[in-house]
Amino acid sequence: MEHFALGPWLLVLAYLTSVVGCALGLACAVQARHATDPRHRLRWLVLAAVSIGGVGIWLMHFVAMLGFSTPGMPVRYDIFRTVLSAVLSVAAVFAGLLVVGGRAKFGWWRLALGGVITGLAVNVMHYTGMSALRVKGDFGYDGGLVALSVVIAVVAATAALWFAVFLDRLSLRLLAGFVMGAAVTGMHYTGMAAVRMSMDMNAPDPAGAEVFSFLFPVFVLAAIAMAVPLCAVLLAPAVSPKDAEPAPAGEDVMAV
Repeated sequence: MEHFALGPWLLVLAYLTSVVGCALGLACAVQARHATDPRHRLRWLVLAAVSIGGVGIWLMHFVAMLGFSTPGMPVRYDIFRTVLSAVLSVAAVFAGLLVVGGRAKFGWWRLALGGVITGLAVNVMHYTGMSALRVKGDFGYDGGLVALSVVIAVVAATAALWFAVFLDRLSLRLLAGFVMGAAVTGMHYTGMAAVRMSMDMNAPDPAGAEVFSFLFPVFVLAAIAMAVPLCAVLLAPAVSPKDAEPAPAGEDVMAV
């Protein structure tokens, strides 16, 4: 079993893919924080969830999986479970952002709960995506490393949301994208380190699609999909420092 069959450069590509998706998604989340119309706020959160869940998490996972191989034996993916993992990722991220982004009294519990849900979204996507994996044999996981992957995702996702929501400077918001990209990438490779495979040369070849067969069209669709939130962020009015200040306890705020 190899994780870098195409070379270590794939780790950099996977990380940058995650950073781009997460940074753009967090920028959309910041816009949602200051939206006064609930419908506009909801649109921003949907764009944020698609950017983070669809590109920053899901696409990053399968970019990294390009380097996964079982030498001399085929690796295939169940398409239904692969698509399901994308849907779950976007939906779970949306739920986390909705918690953090609700109009309510200021409270750190919202940030903590949103970070937990968003971090768990990373894990839900990863292990659902891994359930789509088909090899000549069986595989399971080391429980300790799985638990560590959950902690990494939750802590770093919470930190990224804090950077994006409560800090006004653009550089720190960009840093939030790098932090969340580290959460996704770190969780992925920790989860992959937890894999324990038992290969069987006599087993029939697995059914399903090769990762290369669906990843290229996904890249094209992702590039088109990212153009929408990118244009929306670039055309949105700038957020003033005054607007970015968190409200005191007892006042309604947009937490994302």
